This record gives sequence, C-alpha cells and structure tokens, in this order.
Amino acid sequence: MPRSYPPEFRHRVLELVKSGRPVRQVAAELDMPSQTIYVWLREDRASTPVWSPA
Repeated sequence: MPRSYPPEFRHRVLELVKSGRPVRQVAAELDMPSQTIYVWLREDRASTPVWSPA
C-alpha cells in the first residue's frame, strides 16, 4: 500500500523542487521515492491553469 503524505508536506516538497532543488536530492533528504515527487509535479502542472493573453 502506498504511503500517504499530508497536503502541507506535499506543498512544501513541491516548493523545494520549484525553487530549483533537484528532485533526487529532495527525495533522498526526505527519505521518499523520487517518483512520488515527479507524480506530484505532473498533477500540480495539470491542475494549474495556464494564463494566456486574450
């Protein structure tokens, strides 16, 4: 069964990666699979509206 992470933790992990930290480094420091972070990034991008000028 996959491990569950609190939303606040997920948000902080995404902020670390978006600030330029390598996914593998963040994953290693937090003792979690890097694949989980990649999935979160993909989901975050899919749920973020893309702004375009009208």
